Amino acid sequence: MQTETFVFFGIVGSGKGTQIKLLMDFLKKKDSKECVYAYPGDEFRKLISSGSYSGSIVKASLERGELQPDFLTNSIFANILLNSLTNDKHLFADGYPRTVEQAKTLEEMMKFYDRKNIKIVYIEVGREEALRRNLKRGRADDTEEGLAKRFNEYINKVVPAMNYFKDNKDYEIFTINGEQSVEDVQKDIIKALGF
Repeated sequence: MQTETFVFFGIVGSGKGTQIKLLMDFLKKKDSKECVYAYPGDEFRKLISSGSYSGSIVKASLERGELQPDFLTNSIFANILLNSLTNDKHLFADGYPRTVEQAKTLEEMMKFYDRKNIKIVYIEVGREEALRRNLKRGRADDTEEGLAKRFNEYINKVVPAMNYFKDNKDYEIFTINGEQSVEDVQKDIIKALGF
């Protein structure tokens, strides 16, 4: 099996993290290749808990419900690739790119690493359902007001980042109905990807 590159999109609460983990497990059984999970969110949390000056700036902007600046997110994502990616590993991008600028940088990175046939998996969940799921999760930052801000950021910035790839021959977008059970979403993803 060839080495695959996946870019997952989905509004907060779409379950993309869960679906990525399930797909990684599925691929490991299928071909035992290693997977690189490139998730800037984890790196931002590490930065915050480090207590560094940069971490304190990130923490304050996250508390305001803002996306991080492109240069920071790009450098964190690039760093994951520099440290972990080889030509025989599958790559999973989660929570990146989140702006059109980041989408352009991802495109450059994929050219650099000679990655083609990139599969964009968009887990589509409506605003109402996403709100219901997030409030059920009960995280401290999941207030209706905070979520409304994050949903707007998603629609205004993240969706255009995904649409940037629409007419690019090296990228294919698969839209999956995320308002089903975890198992059914997983089945649909595997079927859509042709595995």
